[in-house]
Amino acid sequence: MECTVRWQPEAGMAFNAETGSGHLLSMDGAPDGGGRNLAPRPMETVLAGTGACSAYDVVLILKRGRHDVRGCEVKLEAERAATDPKVFTRIHMQFVIRGRGLQAGPVERAVALSHEKYCSATAMLLKTAEITTGVEIVEV
Repeated sequence: MECTVRWQPEAGMAFNAETGSGHLLSMDGAPDGGGRNLAPRPMETVLAGTGACSAYDVVLILKRGRHDVRGCEVKLEAERAATDPKVFTRIHMQFVIRGRGLQAGPVERAVALSHEKYCSATAMLLKTAEITTGVEIVEV
């Protein structure tokens, strides 16, 4: 896996990343740090990527188990250390899973498997952060 990140000096503290798969991602800083607030902060993209990594696992596990999953949303709340390097110290991931006839057991197991076995993003963040999860199932 590879990625190239380029600073856009004409835009203050904006950066464009081009992933190895050819996709572009823009990031920017807060105005108090020279940014213009035109894109997510780099650490916001880390948090978003973590949520997407885990949601991907959960959906895939449920689909492979032939569960009728129709939607997956993850709401993340994080706290960071007060001093540099300001790592994440706590992350709560609240999963809202929509589907037909979904049972709590398999959904909770899918979330647990993501965190215990499959999600490389949460595995890395567990080095500095306490990660908790919650699950809500919505019948559609």
